[in-house]
Amino acid sequence: MNRSEQAGVLNGVNVTQLHETVGAIRQNPELAQFQFRATTQWKGGGRSETGIQGFHGAGGEDTSRDRPIMLVGDEPPVLLGENAGANAVEVLLHALTSCLTVGFVYNAAARGIRVDALDFEVEGDLDLHAFLGLSEQKRPGYESSRVTYRAITDASREQVVELCEYVQKTSPVLDMLRNPVPVEVRLAPA
Repeated sequence: MNRSEQAGVLNGVNVTQLHETVGAIRQNPELAQFQFRATTQWKGGGRSETGIQGFHGAGGEDTSRDRPIMLVGDEPPVLLGENAGANAVEVLLHALTSCLTVGFVYNAAARGIRVDALDFEVEGDLDLHAFLGLSEQKRPGYESSRVTYRAITDASREQVVELCEYVQKTSPVLDMLRNPVPVEVRLAPA
């Protein structure tokens, strides 16, 4: 047995359950199909509230959340908001580093690597010209971004770098940022 199997739980991750989940998906690939959902309502000005509750995954509808997880979006005053929440492009930075964190910690646990501390810093550069309708040459989204991470583990520096490279290859959010994803936007029927 490797260290992760002996410990049972490493980095707060139930490694036995993680291996069982991977094994179940190997046996039944359809269990890997998930559909996540969110509902957003405008609350005035730059503010919106998004509820996230149910999703479909592992072969059925998940009902583990008895009420929605609420996220508030807003803009800073310089962008005509009231700072009631992070703006959408800031939330995207959170989504990226949150995904990288989960991938790093789960994969470290699966490899028997203890993580004592892990943090990410991320920056994204955005030009508002396209968003404000002032340019068709600029893109409305991030032009570039940079992620820096620090990890205190019982692994060598080379193992940490290799682990982070693997996490980047398997991160759903990083993949969505690096590769175009078809997005259909449509008006609901009257």
